Amino acid sequence: MELDPEDGKLVTLARSARARTGAAEGAAVRDDMGRTYVAATVALPSLSLTALQAAVAAAVSSGVQRLEAAAVVTEATELDGDSRDVAADLGVDQPYVAGPDGEVRGS
Repeated sequence: MELDPEDGKLVTLARSARARTGAAEGAAVRDDMGRTYVAATVALPSLSLTALQAAVAAAVSSGVQRLEAAAVVTEATELDGDSRDVAADLGVDQPYVAGPDGEVRGS
C-alpha cells in the first residue's frame, strides 16, 4: 500500500518508538494542526495501554480534539477493538497497521 509522505512519516515514527523501547507496538498520530504524537505499549502492573491508546492520550492531554491519521506498528495482523475505538473517538476510523518492517498491511 502506497502512503502519502505525511502518513508514511507516521509509520516511521511508530517503528522508531517500538524499536527504541522494545515494546510490542509503536504508534503515531497526527492532529488536525499537523502535530504528531508518538508512543509505545505501556505494560505496568497498575496500567496497561496499547501504543495507540498511549499516543491518543498524549495528544488529548495536549488539548487535541481531532486527529487526521494514525499508524500502528505491530506483529499482529489487525488492531484490537480498544485501539480502534480510541482512534475513532477522535475521528480516525481506519488507522494504518504496519508490520515491524514498516510494510503497511492495511487500514
